[in-house]
Amino acid sequence: MTAEYVSPWMNDELEALRDSATRFFTKEAVPAMPKWSEQRHVDREFWLAAGKMGLLCPTVPEEFGGAGGNILHQIAITEAQSRTVEKGWGNNVHSGVVTDYILNYGTREQCERWLPAMVEGRIIGAIAMTESGAGSDVRAMKCRARRDGDEYVIDGAKTFITNGLTADLVIVAVKTEGAEDPKAITLIAVEAGTPGFERGQPLRKIGQHAADTAELFFDSCRVPVSNRIGDEGAGFPALMTQMPQERLILGVNAVVQTEKAVALTLEYVKERKVFGKPLFAMQNTRFVLAECQTMAKAARLFLDHCIVAHSNGVLDNTTAAMAKWWLSDIQCKVLDECVQLWGGYGYMEEYAIARMYADSRVQKVYGGANEIMKEIIARSL
Repeated sequence: MTAEYVSPWMNDELEALRDSATRFFTKEAVPAMPKWSEQRHVDREFWLAAGKMGLLCPTVPEEFGGAGGNILHQIAITEAQSRTVEKGWGNNVHSGVVTDYILNYGTREQCERWLPAMVEGRIIGAIAMTESGAGSDVRAMKCRARRDGDEYVIDGAKTFITNGLTADLVIVAVKTEGAEDPKAITLIAVEAGTPGFERGQPLRKIGQHAADTAELFFDSCRVPVSNRIGDEGAGFPALMTQMPQERLILGVNAVVQTEKAVALTLEYVKERKVFGKPLFAMQNTRFVLAECQTMAKAARLFLDHCIVAHSNGVLDNTTAAMAKWWLSDIQCKVLDECVQLWGGYGYMEEYAIARMYADSRVQKVYGGANEIMKEIIARSL
C-alpha cells in the first residue's frame, strides 16, 4: 500500500476549511441536487447559507467584508465541492473569477458596493464573454457599447453564461464604439433589473444539469459609466491576466473528479461479481485501474505544481494552458475507462459515475477549448 500523498500547499488551516466545507456540502447540497437538476439552478437560499459558512469569496479583504484569505482558500473550497457535489453550483465563477476582476480592476467604490454582498451571497456574480460566434476567439465578439454622456448603451447578446439566470451582477465584455482599436474590449458591470437587460430560459445541457447556464440579451441597455471595470479598452489584457486562475480552477475540478472516479470504480469492481468472481479479479480490470490511478497521480502532481506556482504569483499562461487541456483530457479519459467497468450501470443516470461522465465533457470546451490551449503552448515553443 502506497503512503497517502499530501499536497505541498495543504496545511492545517486549509484542511480544516476543506473538511468544514465538505460537511456543509454533504448536509445541505447533496440532498438538494435532484431538485436543483430539475429546475436547472441552485436555490438562492443555498447561496446565503454558504455565505454564512464563509464559503463565498474567501479572497476578499476584511475591509470589504471578506475573510482576507488567498487563492489557496478558494481551491480548498473547490476541492470540497468537487469531491461532494456534482458540478452545478457556480461558486467558482462567483468567488474565483468575478471577485478578482472587481478586486484587481474595480474602484474602491465598486468594491464597497458589491463585494460585501457577494461575500454574504446576497449578490450572485457572473461574467459574460462568450457569444454564439465568439467563444475561444474572444476578440470576435460583436456585443457593443457606445458612450452617451455619463452612460454606456449596450446592445448584443451573450450565451452559455454560468450563473446567467440568477446573477445579480454580470461583468459584460463589450467592444466600445469609436475606440481607437476596433478590437479593444471593455468590461462593464450590469446589475439585475437594468432596463434593456433580459435573460433567456435556462439552457438544457447533456450534463451539469444543476448549473445555471443562460443566454443574456442587451437591447439599448443603459449603464452608468461608473460601472465600468477598469479603463475603457483595457478589458482584453485583464481577461488574459485572469485566465490562468480560471484555468487552474478548472484543473482542480478535473483532478478531483478523476480521483473520485477511480475511487468509486475501485469500490464497485471489488463488490461486483462476474463469472462467480469479483470483477477486480480480472486482470484487465486491474490493469485498467492501474493505468487510471497512475494518470490520476500524475495529474495531481502537476496540478499541485501549478497551485504552488500560482500562490507564489508565477503561474504563466503557457503552463496554465497545459494544465487546462491535459488535466481535462485525463479526466475524460479516466471517466470513460471507469464507466466501461461499470457496464450497463455506468450508463444509468442514478449512478454518480454516469453523471460525472456527462458533466466532464464540457471541461475540454469552456475556459478556452483544448485546441486553443495547444495553440497557446505551441506559440511559446
